[in-house]
Amino acid sequence: MNQKLRIGVVGCGSMGANHARIARDLPGASLVGVVDHHAEKSAAVAERSGTAAFETVDALLDAGIDAAIVATPTIHHHAVASRLLNAGVHVLLEKPIASTVEEARDLVETAERCARRLAIGHVERYNPAVMALKQAVKGKDIRQISIVRAGPFPARIGDVGIVLDLGVHDIDLVRWLAEAEIAKTASLTARTLGAHEDQAFLQFRMTTGALAAIGTNWLTPFRRRTLEIATTDRFYVCDMLLRTLVEHFDYGTDGSFRQRPLFVAQSEPLRSEQLAFLAAIRGEGEAIVSGQDGLRSLEVALGCLGGAPM
Repeated sequence: MNQKLRIGVVGCGSMGANHARIARDLPGASLVGVVDHHAEKSAAVAERSGTAAFETVDALLDAGIDAAIVATPTIHHHAVASRLLNAGVHVLLEKPIASTVEEARDLVETAERCARRLAIGHVERYNPAVMALKQAVKGKDIRQISIVRAGPFPARIGDVGIVLDLGVHDIDLVRWLAEAEIAKTASLTARTLGAHEDQAFLQFRMTTGALAAIGTNWLTPFRRRTLEIATTDRFYVCDMLLRTLVEHFDYGTDGSFRQRPLFVAQSEPLRSEQLAFLAAIRGEGEAIVSGQDGLRSLEVALGCLGGAPM
């Protein structure tokens, strides 16, 4: 496939606007246009991105696209992504994949039936510090994973709570880093400020026997995102905001140890995600979060909320 892939963006909120900004300059692609049911939003994003604004998904399809990035509210994911996949368009769908497990399964089956790529926007996999951590723990015996994610209440979120907005990111990371499935879950959630839960403690036992814990809240005035992994002979501390990674090793019987910073190649996660999506469409790689991955992370997240069996 030597021609440029023609891309559209559906949803012009903060994530959609960022996707359009990056897609505008993506090598091997051209941004055909953007869609939002708020005309003023799509017009503003189109103007900043040097592209066209369309009123409907069907109008965008009529303009001719090969792939679409969907950044609508979660409740619209199934309807929009289904329309695009059935029209023969590859889809990069923001997380979570859908509102329900049934909708998610239908999207996975639709993508398979239509032979189209369905990628899910768990962008933390493309955080350069997390990518460096993934390489550092490759082949090692991971025994424990701990993730802390805290920050202020986001005005942009209204349709889901913190487990489906942020916790689902970390559920995906736990499965990806451990290269194992979640076998057992324990969870506590609480609601303080909004209509949905804004605090969560999630604990998991993996099929490998490793343990994982996620602590997240929308109560803290500053942002914090840290990821720690303990192996049988190493301890890694990853700051996902500062994009740094430190390895602790060479443990002594007297309690001594050595530590060193590991190299992190700086890159923009959203751009890396889009590039991986385009490469997968061209058959040049499989480094995407698949629809099946998105389905499994949603199943676990809803299980933590008591909405679906594990």
